[in-house]
Amino acid sequence: MICVDVSGVGMAQPDKVLFTDVDVTISVGDRVAVVGVNGSGKTTLLRILTGALRPDSGAVRFGRGSRIVSLEQDPKLPEGTVRDVLGDGWEVQAAATSLGVLPLFDRRTDELSGGQAKRVALAKVLADDQQGAFDMVVLDEPTNHLDLEAIEWLEARLVAMKAALVLVTHDRHALDRLTSAVGPSRVVELDNGRSFIHQAAVGTSAYATYLDARADRIDRAASEESTRKILARKELAWLRRGAPARSTKPKARLRSAHEIIAGGPAAAGVRGNDLELGVGTTRLGNQVIELTGVTQRFGDHTVFSDVDLLIEPGARLAVVGPNGSGKTTLLDIIAGRKDPVAGEVDRGQTVVVGYADQHSSELDPDAIVRKIVAGPYREPDHEDKALLEKFWFDSTAQFAPTRMLSGGERRRLQLVMVLATKPNLLILDEPTNDLDLDTLRALEAFLDDWPGALVTSSHDRAFLDRVADHVLAIDEFGAMQRVPGGVSGWLAERSALAGKKLTGTQPNGLAKPKVGGANSGGGKPKAARTGPSASTIGRQLRHAEQAMVKTQKRVETLTSKLSGLAAVDELLAVGNQLIAAQAELDELEATWLELAEQSEG
Repeated sequence: MICVDVSGVGMAQPDKVLFTDVDVTISVGDRVAVVGVNGSGKTTLLRILTGALRPDSGAVRFGRGSRIVSLEQDPKLPEGTVRDVLGDGWEVQAAATSLGVLPLFDRRTDELSGGQAKRVALAKVLADDQQGAFDMVVLDEPTNHLDLEAIEWLEARLVAMKAALVLVTHDRHALDRLTSAVGPSRVVELDNGRSFIHQAAVGTSAYATYLDARADRIDRAASEESTRKILARKELAWLRRGAPARSTKPKARLRSAHEIIAGGPAAAGVRGNDLELGVGTTRLGNQVIELTGVTQRFGDHTVFSDVDLLIEPGARLAVVGPNGSGKTTLLDIIAGRKDPVAGEVDRGQTVVVGYADQHSSELDPDAIVRKIVAGPYREPDHEDKALLEKFWFDSTAQFAPTRMLSGGERRRLQLVMVLATKPNLLILDEPTNDLDLDTLRALEAFLDDWPGALVTSSHDRAFLDRVADHVLAIDEFGAMQRVPGGVSGWLAERSALAGKKLTGTQPNGLAKPKVGGANSGGGKPKAARTGPSASTIGRQLRHAEQAMVKTQKRVETLTSKLSGLAAVDELLAVGNQLIAAQAELDELEATWLELAEQSEG
């Protein structure tokens, strides 16, 4: 059964074209993911597919009697209590329990936070679909505001869903799993006003198909650009040999050739440059943050108690746990935004904190982008302009009020404001919410090389796998445990713990963590630690990995160069360089293996 068919659909804003000529047919059982950079029109396309918005051009046809429901990025709930909205029944109870909504049943909807309202709306959609109410379910960023356990449940629920699924999400694990279904799976890519449909073979990942096709397109664009510039230079040389001053036509051709060489193609098909985040970092001393016996409570509710936590230079720490367990409260204490009711927080004198919290939506909607970055006490200057351009804010966006920005663009603006302070301790609370995939990858690459300390809370497993080498896990009772090996190590340990529950033992002889206790020794007292700390080993591992990548590239370059040489002296010189580079690579690999063993230990 066809749910919706769109043909030649296009949409534009006053300052740019979002997309043109989108052609896609969605039937019951299909899996369709919409991807693209922030502001490319993903949410707009979802609204067209549900009938909430009419396109500027093209045709939209809905199947006879097709039943479609959508989850908006910022849903509006009807008045009343959460119980009034969700109703009763086992489907409601199951969805509400898994999404952490059950404790909110007696709350009024106008008292909910944005994240709570999103989870209630999602629970309503999933509970109704379980009853077979819909033929197509459209979800805009459904994993936002969910913890890792809830996301795992949601993935399993969506995989089993019989209705067609159309979604926008930045969660790469979810994208890969949900576009690897047995039925038809596609990725609709919106890029620079154009659209591309990536169809996966049955049983394979449409997300992987999209990544391969996009990489090929970028390579082709680079090759075509190189050829185009060669032709332009030839024309420029020809024009210079003549008399370009004799008429306006040669002058125009000369100017055009100069512009071609200086600039890029009119429509590259992808963002013209990588996101540049390297804006400088203040020097960090030997001491960052140490929490000793820290307790926090609100009224009669104790969030956590007697917490010991040491954050060292170069630390990469991910804070994970269910919603409401105190992750943001802990980050606020580390950042100095809140004081604990008991305990001590010792902060190094050279520490400069940069904090990107969850509230990018609280930016003044009427404030102009460039004035926000400059601050209230001066006018924007050329440095502000250059910084915004590094973050993909063109001249139009710089003069726009923040209400005109997409959720992802507001999040990116918040990163500009934080990094402009040149912090050496970066605290990121759910930084991946609303960011597009390109910005996520660029942020991860920046954090790979960033010399400061990092503490982040996120539900994005791919992001945490990339940026963190330790996890501080908080459970619903406020108990904390520091686990090495990043989020993969924590998930593996959690699975092992679940497997040992029936016997009442802990895997690998691990003692149960003290309630509220957390420190840099994975549950051991700080005084008992000997040798390099875990964060130091993690930092050395990252440096070794980066050196290995660079040396491997040098080996490949020298090998390629060697194959094209004929002169004996050149062969000898390059051969010696290759031998030295290979020896350096072997040594780096040995160092990496040793550090990896220490990290596992």
